Amino acid sequence: MTAVRICEVIKTLDVGGAEVLLVERLRRAPRDERHYTVVFLHASTETLANELRDCGVNVVDLQACPQWLRYAKLVRVVRKQSPDIVNVHSPAPAAVLRPFLYLMRRRPFLVSTVHQVWYRPLTMLLDRSTRWLDDVTVAVSPQVATARTVRGARQVRTRIHGVDVGVQRSWAQRAQQVRSEFDIPLDAFVFACVANLNAKKNHALLLEAAEQVLAERDDALFVLAGDGPLREQVLAEIGRRGLRDRVRFLGAVEGANRLVAAADALVLASTYEGLPVVIMEAIAAGVPVVSTAVGGVPDLVRDGDNGILVPHGSPQRLADGMLRAMHPDVHAKLAAGARAGAEAVDVKATAAWFDELYGVATTGGVRD
Repeated sequence: MTAVRICEVIKTLDVGGAEVLLVERLRRAPRDERHYTVVFLHASTETLANELRDCGVNVVDLQACPQWLRYAKLVRVVRKQSPDIVNVHSPAPAAVLRPFLYLMRRRPFLVSTVHQVWYRPLTMLLDRSTRWLDDVTVAVSPQVATARTVRGARQVRTRIHGVDVGVQRSWAQRAQQVRSEFDIPLDAFVFACVANLNAKKNHALLLEAAEQVLAERDDALFVLAGDGPLREQVLAEIGRRGLRDRVRFLGAVEGANRLVAAADALVLASTYEGLPVVIMEAIAAGVPVVSTAVGGVPDLVRDGDNGILVPHGSPQRLADGMLRAMHPDVHAKLAAGARAGAEAVDVKATAAWFDELYGVATTGGVRD
């Protein structure tokens, strides 16, 4: 039997949320009668591309193409693959690809996976103008499924993605080793924030809240991992507040999931979100989450069960949430809740779900 050709398209292949979810799923996707190709337009590192190649996925890197020709090249490359299924994970490539793929003599089954509750207005407009051409739109959380980023879709299905629970549990068991690697005191109560340094992650608010926590608790320590356009701004704010000794900025960290597993709690101050991978990594490791209640976060974090949710925009409320999470009885309850909910973020189930969707699609069982 001829293998089903599946082409997954994503704009960037950096170590970010949507990218990591895609790689984690494809590493565990059934290979019987399936041939996967991933096409991407940009990446600042080869990390994820190499992970895909190592697990047998064909990777097409379009970075060598001049930027102004890249989308035209994308259309030619995807059409040349003669795919049975195309799943696009970024709105701009989706808007460009849909009309050309829809008009192919042997039209592929079109899927868009939506990872965010907000895009730039022009991007959202372009995406919506062709979204009706999708056979299925997959939202990564119930919140995303009701957001403006999926309006106009003919058929929306919701699937919370996942991470490797076994790996995260293993790192949690080696928390002391990880802390030693990064020179983190074993007796500190560690709040980890693993997030790109951009406006939506709101590191300024996080640092204001952190300053309040550190004034109350001598044993608290904040570890920040990530990089992005606001790097210098974040570093300057840490210095201005006099927090350099108790806010460790690590920059981009390869394998930052192990930092999450070695922390006492994960903290996010985001203004908006889809469904952050780092929250899945925390729950998988049994680490409580203190976060603003934005986007898809409440779909996984249950206030008082496996984490603490606060309204976005209030450093005082975020600080209060973190101080509450530090109470021994509260922390023990939240950690137990996180461990109990790990199955909800197991990537194995997500890989099986997509494989079933693709299987039905190739037999003509999904299209209207």
